[in-house]
Amino acid sequence: MDQVSILYEDAEVVVINKPSGLLTHPRNKDDKRDSVLGWFLKHYPESSTVGEDASRPGIVHRIDKETSGILLLVKTQQAFVYYKHLFHDRLIEKQYVALVYGNVEDNSGTIDAPLFKFGTRQSMRPPREGTTLERAARTDYRVLSMFDKYTLLEVRPKTGRAHQIRIHLRSIGHPIVCDPIYAEKSRVCPPDLGRLFLHAQKLSFTDMHGRAMTIEAGLPKELENFLKTLYHG
Repeated sequence: MDQVSILYEDAEVVVINKPSGLLTHPRNKDDKRDSVLGWFLKHYPESSTVGEDASRPGIVHRIDKETSGILLLVKTQQAFVYYKHLFHDRLIEKQYVALVYGNVEDNSGTIDAPLFKFGTRQSMRPPREGTTLERAARTDYRVLSMFDKYTLLEVRPKTGRAHQIRIHLRSIGHPIVCDPIYAEKSRVCPPDLGRLFLHAQKLSFTDMHGRAMTIEAGLPKELENFLKTLYHG
């Protein structure tokens, strides 16, 4: 939690840069691992009742544990209602950077494919048995750089499903480098990287006072250093 840094703050929100490996919030009351929620309650105890779920105060969206980057947390109930509406109605633009295996053929594209949720898991294929929930999911991408074995992408998810980017990129044959869940076992995770190469780089939205906001988080050093080896390799 010591690696959490504040990118922007006002009376209603605090926007942080989350390090890879840190949960957004615990899975349940018995989960004692470090989390962004723990950091938030430590620094903003007065916001402990904000939201609709008493176990997740201040949380209006999430990023995966393995993903680094921008996360917006709300301090007041009024802000919770406002930003929940923005995320629900897709009025916040999210931009990620991802390094994927292989060479992506098209310079840009859209993956428009629903995800099926069953239990805590998501998939592009419905299970043969059990109750499922089909949810629309769309991801836009653009090639930034091409390397011998990898492609660097700018990714803009238009919906906010769990693991959406990771599942969608796997579906077109280009899983994210070092993805422990969705990359095939035959894909080698470079030892000098050692983490999922997915970073939430930018959020753009209109705040509660009508101001257009764009907040960015630079690449973590470990991702930046790995890219340098590719550019100079």
